[in-house]
Amino acid sequence: MMIRHPIPPVFDKDSEILILGSFPSPVSREVGFFYGNKQNRFWPLMERLFSVELDSIADKILFLHSHHIALWDVVGSCEIHGSGDETIEDVSVNDIGKLIEETRIRRIYTNGQKASAIYRKKIYPDTRILDYPLPSTSPRNAGWNFDRLLSSWTAIKES
Repeated sequence: MMIRHPIPPVFDKDSEILILGSFPSPVSREVGFFYGNKQNRFWPLMERLFSVELDSIADKILFLHSHHIALWDVVGSCEIHGSGDETIEDVSVNDIGKLIEETRIRRIYTNGQKASAIYRKKIYPDTRILDYPLPSTSPRNAGWNFDRLLSSWTAIKES
């Protein structure tokens, strides 16, 4: 069954950094916001990197805007079974180019190998902005502990 991405991108005209995931998990789709699964390490990484506490969706949106970070996913619709990126098929992508035109995006980071692979194959030919792949924050990426992720994800703070 084809599933459409239900979460709008978070960005404003001053966004300079774009972080792209692959597709929201069932929990994120239910919660209605990015990285809604409490076991995903994305928000704990942001809290540690930027020394903030992000208790609500409103806090997270305010944080993203105040740090000029846009957040979205590469996949606009797909067939997916469960939450595993490896099951994503029949992909149509989000209009990342339009988002870039409406912002000051100068650097794009992808959260995980699947997001990067889809970006490079289906979106990069239009945007011509190369992504910087980062290790997935998903709990399925158990080979990367929090400290290793933190070390890699520091790149977004340095850009």
